[in-house]
Amino acid sequence: AGLLFAVLITAVITDAIKDAVGRPRPDFFWRCFPDGKDVYDKWGNVVCHGNKADIKEGHKSFPSGHASWSFAGLGYLSLYLAGKIHTFDRQGHIAKLCITVIPLLAASLVAVSRVDDYWHHWNDVFAGGFLGLVVSAFCYRQFFPNPYDDDGWGPYAYFDALLEELSDNNGDGAAQTTNQLTAHPTMGVHIVNQTQGSKGDSDYGPSSRLDDIELGR
Repeated sequence: AGLLFAVLITAVITDAIKDAVGRPRPDFFWRCFPDGKDVYDKWGNVVCHGNKADIKEGHKSFPSGHASWSFAGLGYLSLYLAGKIHTFDRQGHIAKLCITVIPLLAASLVAVSRVDDYWHHWNDVFAGGFLGLVVSAFCYRQFFPNPYDDDGWGPYAYFDALLEELSDNNGDGAAQTTNQLTAHPTMGVHIVNQTQGSKGDSDYGPSSRLDDIELGR
């Protein structure tokens, strides 16, 4: 659920910024002038004669959507792995650190490919990656403790359910102990009455016992 939230929130924020900023892509010239001949009106304004859909898409350079989505999803995965395998347990296990960094490396390769394809400027990719990491961190902390905590391997819901189960078990144990303590006196009286009745002395009743107590016997 946290991964899905991270990707969806990042997508909404990224598209909103793209439409608000409207920065041209590096290949905007060829989108605007597919034949390579630039056209301007008498006031010097650009007159694009390319495909309208391509021209509209050419104004969505900042920030990079691929970079933001990659770092949102794979950044969340990196935090999840760090908590699960206890990467930051102060034991110096380099293998754990490498496993944690692999998703971030994959996201970086996706981001670099956008610059290599001439679809984004480098600062578009940097802003998108930063946005994805921030959103992934916020979404991760909504469901999991910090990865460097001792309990970072499990979600909050698991620990809440565990505490509730322990409290229920402790309550049942206390109730059983109370019932046993209240039942012992009754059983003791019952056993004494049976033992006294087994003597076969029919004249030895409650009045005789009171007389014996008064007389000191």
